[in-house]
Amino acid sequence: MTAQSSSINLADRSVDLGKWAQNTPDAAAVFTAAVRDWLAENLTGEFASLRGRGGPGSEHEFFAERLEWDRHLAAAGWTCLGWPVEHGGRGATIAQRIIFHQEYARANAPARVNHLGEELLGPTLIEYGTPEQQKRFLPGIVDVTELWAQGYSEPGAGSDLAGVATSAVLDDGRWVINGQKIWTSLAHLSQWAFVIARTEKGSTRHHGLSFLLVPLDQPGVTIRPIQQITGTSEFNEVFFDDAVADADLIVGAPGDGWKVAMGLLQFERGVSTLGQQVGFARELENLVDLAKANGAIDDPEIASRLRRARIGLIVMEANARRTLAGDIVSEAGAASVAKLLWANWHRDLGQLATDVVGAPGLLGPDHTSEGRANDIYDPENVELDEWQRLLLFTRADTIYGGSNEVQRNIIAERVLGLPREARP
Repeated sequence: MTAQSSSINLADRSVDLGKWAQNTPDAAAVFTAAVRDWLAENLTGEFASLRGRGGPGSEHEFFAERLEWDRHLAAAGWTCLGWPVEHGGRGATIAQRIIFHQEYARANAPARVNHLGEELLGPTLIEYGTPEQQKRFLPGIVDVTELWAQGYSEPGAGSDLAGVATSAVLDDGRWVINGQKIWTSLAHLSQWAFVIARTEKGSTRHHGLSFLLVPLDQPGVTIRPIQQITGTSEFNEVFFDDAVADADLIVGAPGDGWKVAMGLLQFERGVSTLGQQVGFARELENLVDLAKANGAIDDPEIASRLRRARIGLIVMEANARRTLAGDIVSEAGAASVAKLLWANWHRDLGQLATDVVGAPGLLGPDHTSEGRANDIYDPENVELDEWQRLLLFTRADTIYGGSNEVQRNIIAERVLGLPREARP
């Protein structure tokens, strides 16, 4: 079945996919074909070279072109599928959203540039924002004309969100913000940031925090890219020195920041994780092909690790589907389990890839027997191959988005009811 066999143009944003799907026996097959056919017809011409671009460790690649691709998706009605129709979305069911993310990944389509806006902030504003905030900001996310960064982590409060020290004081109709955020992905390319700041002087931990929407293009904001070991710089440190945001750019009431921030983090573990797993599967298949080609698969230990990696993928998918179906004890616990599963799996795949490649993977592409310029790794001057980049970038998988230690504490304390870890 192809998309053309349906009398309804599924890429038309005026079509409410959620309502339509409930009355169509073969809805999943039609929707799958529609997504697959559209991607095949549109990932051509100027967009053909974007296939596979912009993934983890390569966010710098073809950013302007991928932005145009995202806007092309928006014009065709393929952004914000799961949002309610009244907020510019498509009203798509969870099943349809899963199909879209999986087909998108199978097509090796380029990494999206608007993930933070579409998957995190947008749903948060729909849940907690005022009608005025929704009217102001949601259209810019739908059509990808405004990009967002996340201002959570700080030098002294990485995975410990309750330890943030950035302050905001309401003065003459504006929030005046001072402090520093770090590991702020794509802040140098974004127009706005959603920022957790302490708005109650003398408050501690999760008390007295607020969730603010802050424009980044203003004199009080300084953005400095941080170079990673991969040589790329997709995240930044951001300094607020009397930066301002209008008084009404607070989501929820003053002091509700912890609740809103935790709500946003639940959206982070949404259906897009299944698309992420399709990308993981592609990486694994490519690694298996390499192991066959270079003979590494004849090593019993390598072969065993490749089999375990495949089993790990199956477990990840089963857990994701169980979570999306609502078969969970705790939303917080489910999010933490999912993060532990994929982060550890992907980190281990990076190490496995290095072992499959062998000694050549330790050398830079410019390394020769006569010119040994790459004996000392210089990320500014060495272009990594896909396996070297995978090894280096996945070192961070178990840290960003909440470290392994934090995830295990959440499971222990909030799900299992164990005593809280001693804190200074």
